[in-house]
Amino acid sequence: MPSTTLRRALVRSLRRPPWSAEVWRDTRFIAAGIPMALPVWLAVTESKLLFPVLSIVLLCARPLTAAQRGRLRALYGVEVPPPRPGDAPTWLLGRLRLVLTWRQTVHHLAVGPVLALGSVVVLYAWGAGLVLATVYAWIWLMPVGTALRLDLTGYDVLLTLAGVLLLAAAPWLAALTAWLEVRAAQLLLGPNRAEQLEQRVEEIAESRAGLVDAVDAERRRIERDLHDGAQQRLTSLAMNLGLARRTLKDVAPEVMQVIVDAHEEAQAAIDELRDLVRGLHPAVLEDRGLDAALSGIAARAPLPVRLDVDLSAPIAPTVEAVAYFTVSEALTNVAKHARAKQVEVSVRTAGGRLRLIISDDGVGGADPSRGTGLTGLRKRAASVDGTLSVLSPLGGPTTITVELPCAL
Repeated sequence: MPSTTLRRALVRSLRRPPWSAEVWRDTRFIAAGIPMALPVWLAVTESKLLFPVLSIVLLCARPLTAAQRGRLRALYGVEVPPPRPGDAPTWLLGRLRLVLTWRQTVHHLAVGPVLALGSVVVLYAWGAGLVLATVYAWIWLMPVGTALRLDLTGYDVLLTLAGVLLLAAAPWLAALTAWLEVRAAQLLLGPNRAEQLEQRVEEIAESRAGLVDAVDAERRRIERDLHDGAQQRLTSLAMNLGLARRTLKDVAPEVMQVIVDAHEEAQAAIDELRDLVRGLHPAVLEDRGLDAALSGIAARAPLPVRLDVDLSAPIAPTVEAVAYFTVSEALTNVAKHARAKQVEVSVRTAGGRLRLIISDDGVGGADPSRGTGLTGLRKRAASVDGTLSVLSPLGGPTTITVELPCAL
């Protein structure tokens, strides 16, 4: 992939005229990197300056890297991502232990100066090419009899041709040097592949947590709108129909039957809407917490449920909702498939984790791979980085263990 990118860059540089904006962009970019390498060049030529310069570069690796990133961004439009805040300790020994710091030091002490030397060669090619290609235009300005006033009868064409060749090669050399500088900065000044993947995983986890919170907030909004809007209107309609049913005595039996049917349908619609609202987000969960909400589930279950709740740590609202619906769906599955006589539900918090254990004395044989409701429970737990395990031998009992993080 890098070789393909280099080949395309060089091909484009050969097709550009020397006065194009891209050529001057490459030249400006590489020229701006020369001053940053001057201290290292001085240290190489003066042995007395070697240790002080090396120490300064090591201590100032972060500001030098920030300057290089600014040059890449402002002059070449390339963004080299900085280290994450947690990966950049402020104290010196912590920075020295970072692999990224040593990569940056290698760039500033070795790779950067070598590339800056190549930039000097490119600038020299530009200057020499311009001087030689325009030899006919300026040579007559030199004083007669001086060394600069050359006799061009034998060399004028060769000098001009050499200048043209240098001007033709300079854009290609500028593009090559710029590409090498960008690649070196991306490899040494930014995060490596493993760090990029780790950062990407964290970003995905954060975005997923935000999505889960957004979905939970939307569910709460829909529940509130249904509870305060449609449910209240149906309740008012049912009350009016009930009042008409009790007070209207002089109507035909057929009309009264219509009123009775409408009243019963309105009451049935209210019951269905109440169940729907409770399924979206129970109000008791937000008003009184997870313990009270689970108690309501246990009371409405079609079989005896022994509930044991001990919550000693705060739990995020999204996790509370996941725990509530997990217990609710698990009890529904037990009532439908397990043929159990009783269920035990244990809810505990320990070590920053919420642990749910749902056990029944049914026939067992539950298998999440067969596409039962356990698959949905596992996906619901995984949405908040939770886990679900099932132990269900034939003949029972069945134990479902769910672990959820208390905080997202």
